[in-house]
Amino acid sequence: MTAVRVGVFGLLGSGNLGNDGSLEAVLGHLRAEHPDAAVDALCGGPEAVTARYGIPATRLHWYRGEYRTASRASAVAGKGIGKLVDVVRTAAWVRRHDVVIVPGMGVLEATLPLRSWGFPYALFLLCASGRLVGTRVALVGVGAAPIGNRPTRTLVRWSARLARYRSYRDTQSRDAMREMGVDTARDEVYPDLAFALPTPPAGPAPGTVCVGVMDFHGGNDDRARADEIHRRYLDGTTRFVRALADDGRTVRLLTGDACDAPVVAAILDAVDSPLVTAAEAGSLADLMKETAAADTVVATRYHNLVCALKAGTPTLALSYAAKSDALMDRMGLGPYCHPAREVDADLLLEQFREVEKRSAELRTTLTERNRTVTAQLQRQFADLTALLRHAPRKAS
Repeated sequence: MTAVRVGVFGLLGSGNLGNDGSLEAVLGHLRAEHPDAAVDALCGGPEAVTARYGIPATRLHWYRGEYRTASRASAVAGKGIGKLVDVVRTAAWVRRHDVVIVPGMGVLEATLPLRSWGFPYALFLLCASGRLVGTRVALVGVGAAPIGNRPTRTLVRWSARLARYRSYRDTQSRDAMREMGVDTARDEVYPDLAFALPTPPAGPAPGTVCVGVMDFHGGNDDRARADEIHRRYLDGTTRFVRALADDGRTVRLLTGDACDAPVVAAILDAVDSPLVTAAEAGSLADLMKETAAADTVVATRYHNLVCALKAGTPTLALSYAAKSDALMDRMGLGPYCHPAREVDADLLLEQFREVEKRSAELRTTLTERNRTVTAQLQRQFADLTALLRHAPRKAS
């Protein structure tokens, strides 16, 4: 049989470590179970994807300034022309493949600020092109959430409807798509793909607390008070880190996206303690090593939580969306969530101390839950294998 031609699609190689971790998990499966598959990507950072993963990659958008604010007429025109060019570019790329995989990521949600004509439009072009040219598009282990903005909701709903395969990383995601009018009767729920990455051994950093921070301004419906939400989040998190340092604790600040760097800089400047340092993580594997070496993790970004829970480290979530609550509940730590929009440093310290008191118990719980997650992901990858094996091969 002719080797299957597989495309991977998404905001990959663009600085978000969670997105790249999902890609890494899928590539690991493809290389182990489908070594003859020809794989390439249509993504946000093609140079980074090719350099890190060794696969050919094409830029997601024709217009290079797609995600910069268009303030001049030339930029507005460039974006408009780019939307039309991308119709042809996307269809041509999809046509070359037997299957296109969207590996994880929150592609069906708008829990962070998002413009409908950005990634939602690109995803719609992908799924519509798949139907048009006969290529199977698979949304594998993706996140979804209710969307208030009508154009974004419409694009997301039709993207999901046009995909040939869908699975979700939590039941809330499947429920959200059902409520948007998508038939989810055959859709499965599996753990986040990043749980398939190797677990690092615990490192020698006794007493360390990892604090994962985020350039958080609320969600898509919070634009009017985004600055207020950010100030409150940064102030509460800074006060919490300062309290840890005052207690003599070593603190490692973690990020999950390149855009989080200013938050780290602000906290380091405000706390000004040799006990507080920033980790330089270039991948989810690096983040997992940091969390595996810690006594406790307090984190905001979803994939910071995944790393900590996968490593088996007692964790407290600064939760900004239902997906964080669902993840913590799946792993048996449901009570240990604190709202990122309303960070109360004193209350956060109380919750932190409770987590530390129950550390041994919570580590046992995480060990058991990780065994279950591993078995569930084996079924996810079995689904993916079946999809690839039964995909009709196109003529070259």
